[in-house]
Amino acid sequence: MNDKPLLNVGEGSALGTIEIAPEVIEVIAGIAVSEVGGVASMRGNFATDVAERLGKVNHAKGIKVDLTEEGIVIDTYVVLDFGVSIPKIAQMIQDNTRQALKNMTALEIKEINVHIVGIQMEPTADKEAGENE
Repeated sequence: MNDKPLLNVGEGSALGTIEIAPEVIEVIAGIAVSEVGGVASMRGNFATDVAERLGKVNHAKGIKVDLTEEGIVIDTYVVLDFGVSIPKIAQMIQDNTRQALKNMTALEIKEINVHIVGIQMEPTADKEAGENE
């Protein structure tokens, strides 16, 4: 059986209850973070890195969701592109994540913590191609 906690997102009705698994919140947050310009990648572990090399995309990579008594706490672990404004990008990550979760789940988030774990120094292949032309 599934022993992970679920979030009740609605009052019980005649049709039943609505519950959301924390993994769903992780995926929504991961996609929202990856949409922010200036985010080079999300931090994963060895298993997620190997799985990505084999073609499996893990949208929850770099996201940790904690269900506390006070509310939902989300931690994001990101690598940013060199030269971006860290405070500006961190604020955009928080805003985009909060808005995506509010739109898709109607959940209010207590905290969205952004952890910058690295800076991507080398340019991407697209940038190199543009410079050589």
